[in-house]
Amino acid sequence: MKKLLAQSLFTAALTLMGTALYAQLEPKCVNGNNPITGERCANAVTSAVPFLRIVPDARGGAMGDVGIATSVDPNGMHYNPSKLAFADKNVSISATYTPWMRNLGLNDVYLAYLSGYYRIDKFQAVGASLRYFSLGDIEFTDETGQSLGQGRPNEFEFSGAYARKLTPKFSASVGAKFIYSNLATGRVVEGNEIKPGIAGAADISFTYKTPVKFGDNKGEFTFGTAISNIGSKITYTNSVNRDYIPTNLGIGGALKVQLDEYNSITFTTDFNKLLVPTPRPDLGDADGDGQVDYKQYSPVRGIFKSFGDAPGGFSEEMKEITLGVGAEYWYDDQFAVRIGHFREHYSKGNRKYFSVGLGVKYNIFGLNFSYLVPTSNQRNPLDNTLRFSLLFDFEAFEGDDE
Repeated sequence: MKKLLAQSLFTAALTLMGTALYAQLEPKCVNGNNPITGERCANAVTSAVPFLRIVPDARGGAMGDVGIATSVDPNGMHYNPSKLAFADKNVSISATYTPWMRNLGLNDVYLAYLSGYYRIDKFQAVGASLRYFSLGDIEFTDETGQSLGQGRPNEFEFSGAYARKLTPKFSASVGAKFIYSNLATGRVVEGNEIKPGIAGAADISFTYKTPVKFGDNKGEFTFGTAISNIGSKITYTNSVNRDYIPTNLGIGGALKVQLDEYNSITFTTDFNKLLVPTPRPDLGDADGDGQVDYKQYSPVRGIFKSFGDAPGGFSEEMKEITLGVGAEYWYDDQFAVRIGHFREHYSKGNRKYFSVGLGVKYNIFGLNFSYLVPTSNQRNPLDNTLRFSLLFDFEAFEGDDE
């Protein structure tokens, strides 16, 4: 049983952090350093419910997992809900299906994401999203390998947000979400009954958008920032020891250039950092409660600690920042070509990959595709996987602004 529960938890953690495989190849640390290179050993920041940080849509996935400052669509609910205040459609809905670890032969593990927004007037909008992550069928066993039956671990998140323009160029948003994680409900491990993990969280975000000129060409610059998943810690038992959820700081910028009447191109980049304390086993368990001290901060204190607690100092803090860059070309607002690159430091997860994608729009209907191409030995759950998003812009609901 314990073995299967660990397998379930590992499968969930694999969604964002693949450092376990990498750590097996790294020489044993000596005082926290690699004895061969002299650099700090792999020490990725981890959290519970990492499915919250999976990029849910094919458009952002095609541009290196970026989306904080890109043009408005319903998937802004994941990246930066404050963008919704700049929406030019009254109602828009998006649905995405993402196969997960398909290249490993798993056919029943997937992420589904449904999001939408409604523009109240030219100043304000509301949005909502539902994220569902299925880990497929798992057979639970006890410590001797005897079957205890099958289960289907799953997790979901429901979120809502309100966005408003504070000036013609600046908007802000607040949001709330409910998180439910069911990994091994009803099983008993070491006398503890496993229960669903439940947490609540909030998001805040801001967007600044302004027109720019490039000679005779018009353009637009957008800057956005979002702090997401500010919320309670989570546990799967009655234990007072709880785990952090993946609070995240994202900062992004985008520059769009209208080349002519039919052609435009956008360059964009996102920086992301988990606001979760860096693992510090060296701190020990000073109060003897069975949990290392770095896991005992309150969620808010953990956020502030995350800016300066890495054992390698400032240089290691900088390594905890992931970078995504992308470009998007549109022809006549009907056909798009996208490309992107994502980078994560080798000691913090070592995810590196290129991504490409296409998009088409016709009337109220849009369809986006993305494909991930790995560029490192670190395996990614989306290696060589095609995912797609459907988008509906309901022009019929548009009317005059009040």
